[in-house]
Amino acid sequence: MSSVIFREHPTRDGHIVAEICLNAERSLNALTLEMIEEILPQLNDWESNEQVVAILLDSAGEKAFCAGGDVVNLYKAIIGDGDPAFPQRFFDREYRLDYRLHTYTKPIICWGNGFVMGGGMGLLSGSSHRIVTETSRLAMPEVTIGLYPDVGASWFLNRLPNGSGRFLAITGSQINSLDAHHLGLADRLIASDRRDTLVEQLTQAQWTKAAHIDAQGVVNRVLRQLERDSQPAFAELDSPVYRFGSLIRKLMDHDTIEQAVGAILAVESDDKWFQKAQKTLAHGSPVSVKLIDEQLKRARHMSLAQVFQAELALSVQCCRHREFPEGVRALLVDKDNQPQWTYPDVTSVEDSFIDGLLTPPWTDNPLDDLG
Repeated sequence: MSSVIFREHPTRDGHIVAEICLNAERSLNALTLEMIEEILPQLNDWESNEQVVAILLDSAGEKAFCAGGDVVNLYKAIIGDGDPAFPQRFFDREYRLDYRLHTYTKPIICWGNGFVMGGGMGLLSGSSHRIVTETSRLAMPEVTIGLYPDVGASWFLNRLPNGSGRFLAITGSQINSLDAHHLGLADRLIASDRRDTLVEQLTQAQWTKAAHIDAQGVVNRVLRQLERDSQPAFAELDSPVYRFGSLIRKLMDHDTIEQAVGAILAVESDDKWFQKAQKTLAHGSPVSVKLIDEQLKRARHMSLAQVFQAELALSVQCCRHREFPEGVRALLVDKDNQPQWTYPDVTSVEDSFIDGLLTPPWTDNPLDDLG
C-alpha cells in the first residue's frame, strides 16, 4: 500500500476538496523522500485544476500527524550504507515541499493531530489553516540528535514572542495545542473526533456565490463553527509555555547562549514540563545548542526563500560532520542513549567550528530558484 493516499471528495455544488493522507502509521507517518516526491506533483496538478477548491492534509492513525523526517535513511547514507547523494536530495525536496505549501494559492487545511515533530512541523507551518487537537504534541527536538530545527523553523521560531522560539529549540520541549495556539503556531483548536465532520461540512458547503469562489471564506466559516463546538475538549488542558512566559523571557534575556543555558539549568522547579526541558538541554548536543542560537540570529531578517536556502546549506554541512549521525545512532539506531558528542558542553564549542557549519558547501545554492 502506498505511503501517501490521495483522495478527491466531491462537493454538492460540483467542486472537489482534495486530500493528502500520510499513510505510514507504523513509523508515526515519518516523512520519506518517496512520500515527498509523490506529494509535490499532485499539489501542482490540483493547483491548476479549477474544480479543486481546497486541500486537506492529514494522516493515518491517531498517534501522530507526522513525527519527523526519515533520519534513519539519512544516517545510513552518511555512514556509507546508502547513496551518498541522498541527504542533499532529501533536504532539497523536503524544503521545496514546505515552501510550496507556504506559497500555495488554495487553502491547505492541516489536521495536526497527535505528534507533530520536526518534518511534521514543516508541513503544519506551511499550511494556510493549521488545526491542532487536544491530543496534539508539537516539538522541534533536533537538539537531541545533533541537528537543528529546520523545515523553515528559522522562519517561524524567530517570530515567536519573548525568546520562546529559541527556548523551545534548545530544549526540544513539547507543547500542547493551547500553547501552540497561544504562540501562533496553530490557527484553530478543534476536537480530535471532529475530523470526519470537517470533511462532511467542507463537501456540503456552498463554494460558489454569484459566480465567485470564496474558498478562504468557506474554510474559515467551517473551521470557526467546529472550533466553537470543540471548546469542552480543551477545558482542562494546561499551558506551560504561557505559565512560564515571563520566566522564559528572563532566561533568554542574556548576552550569550552560554549564559542563557546556565540560567535555564540553574532554575529550581518542581514542574515536570520545565524539568524535562532542563534534562533535554543538559543531555542534548552542545553543537546543536550553539548552532541553533547562531542560525536564528542570522536568519532573523531573511525572506522565507532565503531561510530555506540557508537551511539547505546548513543541513548538508551537518551531514558531513559526525555530530548529527552520532545523535541518530544513539537515539534511533543503537538506542543506547549515550551519544558521544564532539564537545562536552556549550562553553567548549568553538566559534570557528560553528562558522564552518554555517559556510555554504557550494557557490550556487540548489534552491536559488525559490521565490
